[in-house]
Parts: sequence; structure tokens; C-alpha cells
Amino acid sequence: MVFEKYKLIEFLLRARMHGYAGDAPKIKNPQRPGFVEFAPYKEGDLEYVDSYAGYYLAPGQEVIRFKGKPIWNMSYNGGMKIEFHGDHDFTHKVFEFLGKALQKVSPERPFRGPDKIKDGDFMYIDKSEGDIAQFKGTEIIFFKGKEVFRQDYMGGFIVWKE
Repeated sequence: MVFEKYKLIEFLLRARMHGYAGDAPKIKNPQRPGFVEFAPYKEGDLEYVDSYAGYYLAPGQEVIRFKGKPIWNMSYNGGMKIEFHGDHDFTHKVFEFLGKALQKVSPERPFRGPDKIKDGDFMYIDKSEGDIAQFKGTEIIFFKGKEVFRQDYMGGFIVWKE
């Protein structure tokens, strides 16, 4: 099955606004027990699911399915630097900023957030290589010039044997 990259990117950008970065409600019975999973976003035969586990360190996954079969995936792992574990209020502010950054994703780099965005004392930087078919990258959040959050991610198309 071959998808035109730009169509998948367009769907992904719309779908992301209905996951962690957007307004989707969390579901009560996630596919993987112990994970937080957002309500799936669907358009026709395409479905997007966003999930993660944990809080200060929170691995997660985004999956796009076509007719129920996974065709694209992104996995990420990382989170708050250890000295901030336990500081719920500050971590919450960092995650709010992360959500804002993720809403600024572009079609040219549809993985996480933009190359760089600044808001007050917060700065988000994302470095990636590849394209929607196969990619990897790292996103970092700084507060007053100090790194407070780092996460690595990777993903791409899922190719099944015929």
C-alpha cells in the first residue's frame, strides 16, 4: 500500500490537534493498560491514535491506521530532567509550553514542533532528519537558558509484506 506523502502529512497535521497537543478527551480503556490514550481521530479510512505512559518521563506513540491496519508510527521517549522530578507545578508549565510548540508543527517537518519557538522564559528547539517516511530527532525545552526537558523520537511508514 502506497500513500502520497503530502496526503498523509495533511491528515497528521489535522489529527495532531485532536491528541496531546489538542483537545481530545482521554479514553477510559486504553489499548495498552497503564497508558494514557486520547480518543482516536478519524477521517474516512484513516485513524490517528496518540498515547503515552508516565509523567516526568513519559514514553509515547502516535499511530496512523488505514482500514484498521497500522501504516505510520512515531515513538518518543524522554521528559523532564531528573532535578525537576517531583516539581509538579513547574513540570505542568513546561508541558503547557510543549503543547503550544507542538501546535506549531509544519508540513515540511511534521514530526513534533517547529525548529525553534520562544515564549517568555521558555524556548523549544527541535532537530530532526529524514522525512515522513523515515525520521528521527530530538526536542529540547529550555527555561531561562537552562535545559529542563529533552525527548528523542523516531518513526516512519510501516511496510507490510504483500
